[in-house]
Amino acid sequence: MTVTYDYAGKAVLVTGGTRGIGAGIARAFRDAGAEVTICARTPPQPDARIPLGVAEPPHAGAYRFVQADVRDPEDVDRLISGFDRLDVVINNAGGSPHAPLEGTSPRLHARVIELNLTAPLLISQRAHPLLAAAGGAIVMIGSASGARPSPGTAAYGAAKAGLHHLARCLAAEWAPRVRVNTVVVGLAATQDAAGHYGGRSDLDERAVPAGRMATPADVAQACLWLAAPGYVTGAEVRVDGGGEVPAWHHLVAEETSAQ
Repeated sequence: MTVTYDYAGKAVLVTGGTRGIGAGIARAFRDAGAEVTICARTPPQPDARIPLGVAEPPHAGAYRFVQADVRDPEDVDRLISGFDRLDVVINNAGGSPHAPLEGTSPRLHARVIELNLTAPLLISQRAHPLLAAAGGAIVMIGSASGARPSPGTAAYGAAKAGLHHLARCLAAEWAPRVRVNTVVVGLAATQDAAGHYGGRSDLDERAVPAGRMATPADVAQACLWLAAPGYVTGAEVRVDGGGEVPAWHHLVAEETSAQ
């Protein structure tokens, strides 16, 4: 069965939409007919296959790019003030370098929290009047790191846990005009995957029950569903292929095979 969505005439904002998961989400909404705006601190690169500016009329499927740092309230104001209508916000911008708590600067951890928690709060707050007028939706791109220990990226994991909670709070506070949900992403195959997973970009069933990492298209499908008009709000949809296989499972399997 193939599920299709019609977002013709809808205005969609994807933060961090120039690469990786964000680019996949932007492409999916564009293919569904939406007028998609993407933002990031730097313009999209050619390999992302996202046109800079409006290369063709929005109804023809082009993206609009706005250069903005979503951690900066002034940039957020400038970004949102460029919309007359806004139906969907995908708070995707985020991430973190490997940063063990001991020995790293407090400023680095603060910036990680600003990007992964404060920025989605600012974007959502500023976009709320437009979303309420349209009966729109917010989708937060969360992380499995916010639902289990995240050694080496503690600030990131804590920020994502806060993001999941923020979404539930906003879903209750802004109901019924604006729905707010979270996609909790597990191990994902993106341009940066090898850097995140110790040089591996092909993790298989030893790490993920589904046998592979999530793709941007997998995450995008969940976003298309959650952003469409419906009853679901305050939910967390896990796109993690069944989670992560714990280390003890491999130890038991190795002991069993050795007997």
